[in-house]
Amino acid sequence: MSFFKKVLASVGVGSAKVDTQLESGQIAVGEELRGVVHIQGGQLEQQIDSIYLYIKTSYVKEENDRKVTVVADVAKFRITDEFLLAAGERTEIPFAFTVPEYTPVSLRNSAVWLETGLDIKMAVDPTDRDYVDILPHPHMQVILDALDELGFRLREVTNDYAPRIGGKLPFIQEFEFVPTTHFRGALDELEVVFFLRGDELELYLQIDRRARGIRGLFSEAAGMDESFVRVAIPGDELRRGPSVVARNLKQLISNYS
Repeated sequence: MSFFKKVLASVGVGSAKVDTQLESGQIAVGEELRGVVHIQGGQLEQQIDSIYLYIKTSYVKEENDRKVTVVADVAKFRITDEFLLAAGERTEIPFAFTVPEYTPVSLRNSAVWLETGLDIKMAVDPTDRDYVDILPHPHMQVILDALDELGFRLREVTNDYAPRIGGKLPFIQEFEFVPTTHFRGALDELEVVFFLRGDELELYLQIDRRARGIRGLFSEAAGMDESFVRVAIPGDELRRGPSVVARNLKQLISNYS
């Protein structure tokens, strides 16, 4: 094995390559993601310390009065221990893992991807990126359908830096809705953050009332036109369907509009 081949492999030339193929590119939060990692050996034998899979996304953070985009690791999975990969060897490693309940969903411009990497000492680690369409958990979908029944149109989905309330992640995924029927004229917007707690779904609601008259304008200027509501909805209620949940949400939102 020549010295020059070792040097080239250490900087990624002629080294191992990795390609991950997913059983399905669309998966819901809480479901099992399956696939196979294909590895192609390079021009020389290499010691692979591990193969890892990351679920990744990005969020927006304000730094020095400007917004920056930060890549975040949502979850990391090690799918194999160390092994020796011969020159030119082809190998396949199947994997399966559950998409964590705190994984953000792929709506609007919120992208989620799976990144595969080989951990090789003293060398550039080959990686592979595959975008995944993460669907809402069934409990979350009930809420989205209920809000749709109430005439709320989803305007924007953003991942925003919020380490105090993000739980396992340094950000929260925020859903911004605008009213089109029931609450049109009463609300400017409704912002929702979802937290799955086992069989229960917790919602953080920011209810933004529309200013009415001079007093309302002063309240809006002072930030008093917004109400923050935290509510937990049990799984039994969610399983009764969007229409039942919509009636309860309508009453709740009406109390603050």
